[in-house]
Amino acid sequence: MGNVNPRVDLAFKKIFGVEENKDLLISLVNSIVSKEDQVADITLLNPYNPKNFKGDKLSVLDIKAKGHDGKRFNIEIQITDEADYRKRALYYWAKLYTEQLKESDNYAQLSKAIGIHILNFTSIPESKKYHNVFHITEKEEGIVYFKDLELHTIELKKFTGDSTAQEIDDSLQKELNTLISKVKTSLDMWVAFLTRHNLLNKDSLPKELENPDLRKALGVLEVMNFNDEEKEAYEDHLKWLRIETNTLQNYEQKGIEKGIEKGRAQGLAEGKAEGKAEVAREMLNEEFSDELILKLSKISAEELEQLKKYLKK
Repeated sequence: MGNVNPRVDLAFKKIFGVEENKDLLISLVNSIVSKEDQVADITLLNPYNPKNFKGDKLSVLDIKAKGHDGKRFNIEIQITDEADYRKRALYYWAKLYTEQLKESDNYAQLSKAIGIHILNFTSIPESKKYHNVFHITEKEEGIVYFKDLELHTIELKKFTGDSTAQEIDDSLQKELNTLISKVKTSLDMWVAFLTRHNLLNKDSLPKELENPDLRKALGVLEVMNFNDEEKEAYEDHLKWLRIETNTLQNYEQKGIEKGIEKGRAQGLAEGKAEGKAEVAREMLNEEFSDELILKLSKISAEELEQLKKYLKK
C-alpha cells in the first residue's frame, strides 16, 4: 500500500507505537521534551494492536509509554479539531498520572506525566510558535509549582503554512529547498516527516536531513501494509482528513470574503458554519455512518436529518 500518510493516526501509531520501532519513538519524544526529561529507553504501555479497529473506525489511537526513570508519556496525533478537544487532552493527562497508583501505594511514587499532542489543525491562534509547552503556574509570578503536569502541543500547519493541503507542483526541488530551510532542530525534522514525507527519499536525503531515524521512518512508511480491517479504518481516517481540510478551508475563506463588509469575525463564523454543513454533505456522499458524521462534522442530529431530506429531493 503506497503513499501512506503518517498524519493519519492509524499509520502514526503503526510507525511509532510498535516494539520494533521504539528507537523512533524515543527520538520523537526526546525532540520534544526538555533535557531533564530525555529518555534512554522506553516501555510501550499500549502497543499497536490491529484488533483496536473492530467496531470503532475512528477510535483514539494514542501511544502510552513509560521512560526508564518512571516518567509517563501520552503521545497522540489529532487529525481533527473535535469539540472539547482541550478538555479531553487534560482528561487523558489526568488518567496517565492517576493510573500509576494502586490502592496500597502512596503519592510519593507518582512520576511526572507528559502529554504530547500533535495537531493537524491550529488550536492556539494566539501563539505563532508551532510547539507550545504548558504547566500550572502561579498567576502573578509565573512560578511552576505543580511540576508533574506538562502538556505539549505541536501544531503542524504552523510549520508548513497551507502547503500540506496543496498538491505538489512541478518545482519539487524548490519545495524541498523551502522545507530544508525550515529544519533547524530534531523536532523540525520529525514535523517535516509528518507533513512533507512525499518530498523525502530515504535513499537520497539532503545532507541537512541526513539522519538514521528519519531514514528508518521513511523506510517503515514505504513498506507499511494493512490487513483488511486496518485498511478500511485507515481509508476512513484519510478520507475524513481530506474532506475536513479541503472543505473547511474553502468555506472559511468564502466566509472571510463574505464578511469583509460585515466584519472579519462574523464572516469567519459564517464560513465555518457553511463548512460544517458541506463536510456533512461530503460525508453523506461518501457513505459515512450517521454516527461518524455527527461526531466529525459537529452538526446536530436534527440538521443531519434535514440535510438528508434535502439531498433526497
